[in-house]
Amino acid sequence: MELSNEDSFRLNVLLANRPQAIRIDEAKLIVYGLGPRGEATVRLNPNARPDQYLRRVKELISGHVLGSPGGYPIYLRRWTRMGQRRDESLEQLLLLGEPEAVVAAVCSPGLTDELARRAWWAMEDAENARRMLGNPAIVAGSMGRVLVDYLIDYLPFETESDKITESIRLILQTGLVDAERRDDLWRKAGRKQVYLVGFLQAVPDDLPGGPGPRKLPDAIGALAEAGNVCARLLDRVYSAPGQAFLTTVSTVMSKPPSQDVVTATFDLLRDYFGALRPEGDPDLPLSDLIADAERFATSTSPDPDTARLLCEHPEMAPDVAAMRILSGFGYGLIRAVALDPSVLGSLMRRKLTPVIDLLQDRLSLLARLR
Repeated sequence: MELSNEDSFRLNVLLANRPQAIRIDEAKLIVYGLGPRGEATVRLNPNARPDQYLRRVKELISGHVLGSPGGYPIYLRRWTRMGQRRDESLEQLLLLGEPEAVVAAVCSPGLTDELARRAWWAMEDAENARRMLGNPAIVAGSMGRVLVDYLIDYLPFETESDKITESIRLILQTGLVDAERRDDLWRKAGRKQVYLVGFLQAVPDDLPGGPGPRKLPDAIGALAEAGNVCARLLDRVYSAPGQAFLTTVSTVMSKPPSQDVVTATFDLLRDYFGALRPEGDPDLPLSDLIADAERFATSTSPDPDTARLLCEHPEMAPDVAAMRILSGFGYGLIRAVALDPSVLGSLMRRKLTPVIDLLQDRLSLLARLR
C-alpha cells in the first residue's frame, strides 16, 4: 500500500524543511511539524483503512529520520536497552511522531531545555511534566516554570493520590512557585489531605503554620551541638518546624482517604526519624514495634548516643520511645491487619484503628497536640 501522491508530496516537503519535532493526531488524521516559524500542518487523505495508512505514514517518517523504513520499534528497543545513553539521538526521537519516543526522550538525563520545549510541544502530558521536573537542567531553564504552571492547573483533574503528591512535591521543590500560589496550594490542602503529603515530602522543615517550638532542656541542646544523634533529633522535633511537621502528619492521619496516603505518610515518618533506625524499615507488627521501642529507650540502649542521653535525662525516655516507634512505621503494620489493597475510606480507617491510634498518641506526646 502506498500513500496518496498528495500526502507523500506534502510529507516529504515537511520533512525536507527540517522540522524540530513532529506530532500526529491519529483521530483527526493530521501530521503537525514544529519549525522555527511555527507549526506546519498536513491533513491526510487516506486511501486505505486509517490504521494501515497511519502505519505507512510513520514508516515514511521513520525512513527519513532514521534511514530505516519501519525501523522505529527495533530502534527504540535498542535505544532503551542501552540505558538511554545515546543523548545525541534525542532530536531524532522527537521527529518520529510516536508518543513512546517522546516519553523516552523526556526520561533522558541528557534532555536540554530546548529539547524539553520541543518534547512539550509534541506531547503535553502531566506525566511528562513530572518526568522533566525531575531533571535539574529543565527546572533551571525556561521550561521549568511552564511545566510547574501546567501541573498546578492540572491538579484538580488528577485522580490518583500518588500522582497528586508527586506533583505537589515537584512543584514545591523547584522553588518556582511564588508565595501567593504556594499559600493557595496550602489552603487547598486544608480540604484535600493528599496535598499535605506532597508538602511533607517537599518541605518537611518549612511548612506553613504550626504551634511554635517546645522548650528543650539546655543540656540536651548542648548534647545536640556536640553531635549526639538522639539529642539532635529531639532538637529538630522540638523546634517550630518540627512541631509543624508533627501537626501536619497528625492532620493527614486523622482521616486518610486511601492506603497510598497511609503508606506515603509511613515512609515520611521513617525518613524523618531515621537517625534512630539507620537499618531502615524493620517490617514489624504493632506489638513487636512497641516492645522494640521499650528496649531501645533506656539508659542501657544498644545505641550509645541514646544511652548517654537517657542516662543524664531519664525523663526523656517517653519521647525517645515515641521517636523510635515512629521510625519503624511501615507496611508490616498494614500487613498485620490483613488489609485488602482495594479497601479505602472509613472501612480502611476502622481496620487500621489500632495503628492510627498508636500513631496519633505518639505524635501527641511529641507535639502536645492534646
